[in-house]
Amino acid sequence: MHAYMQPLSGYGVGKVVVSGHPNFKEGDLVLAWGTTGWEEYSVIAAPETLLKIQSTDVPLSYYTGILGMPGMTAYAGFYEVCTPQKGERVFVSAASGAVGQLVGQFAKLLGCYVVGSAGSKEKVDLLKNKFGFDEGFNYKEEPNFEAALKRYFPEGIDIYFDNVGGKMLDAVLLNMRIHGRIAVCGMISQYNLDQPEGVHNLVNIVGRRVRMQGFLAGDYLHLYPKYLQMVFPYIKEGKVVYVEDVSEGIESAPAALLGLFTGRNVGKKVVLVARE
Repeated sequence: MHAYMQPLSGYGVGKVVVSGHPNFKEGDLVLAWGTTGWEEYSVIAAPETLLKIQSTDVPLSYYTGILGMPGMTAYAGFYEVCTPQKGERVFVSAASGAVGQLVGQFAKLLGCYVVGSAGSKEKVDLLKNKFGFDEGFNYKEEPNFEAALKRYFPEGIDIYFDNVGGKMLDAVLLNMRIHGRIAVCGMISQYNLDQPEGVHNLVNIVGRRVRMQGFLAGDYLHLYPKYLQMVFPYIKEGKVVYVEDVSEGIESAPAALLGLFTGRNVGKKVVLVARE
């Protein structure tokens, strides 16, 4: 007996081919918040999760990144969860990825001191030269994360935007300032482990009154119009840039996904299913 196989689902941009819904017509470009399959054609049974794309003077792929879920994640996580103030010290892990690159740029626009960690010299160069981070380091070359953070944050960290968890989170907990905030966006270091790593330094959040909060971008979708209003001028004026790593063809999707776990991608990973 064959098990019924379903395609993976994800955030995607598509063009309407046929529609029985009054809000969408053939030829409309749409952003799907998690309802498209990894396939060349999808049947959308819940059209209320589709958003009609109004502006096409940016690359369409931006709607899977800076103008889509990663953009909302960076916006909500940084502004809403971290409640940042000008001049604060901000650390971002996986800083050259889809979300991290935006968090760093938003923090710089607010007048913060920003340091990011990434997994290669090429990525660290991107942080400093393209995204405007004050500093960056290659975590693979740091034998001691706590010492690395002390080097870049001699007075401690006000805000940590966490994309990786594990040993980096543990080191950050030793370096947080009083009333610091940690936004827990993801923990990619833990996803493929049989036994998750323990976090040993949690006691530090008591004496330092640190607030640590997990969040999902979907909880903040009501702010999407406000976010677009903010970010479009930044894109047009070149104050925010976005780097993508594009693979061609649906057949490249499995390798693209696996590459995320070894850090092969530089920037937001996009699979281009079909050209316009």
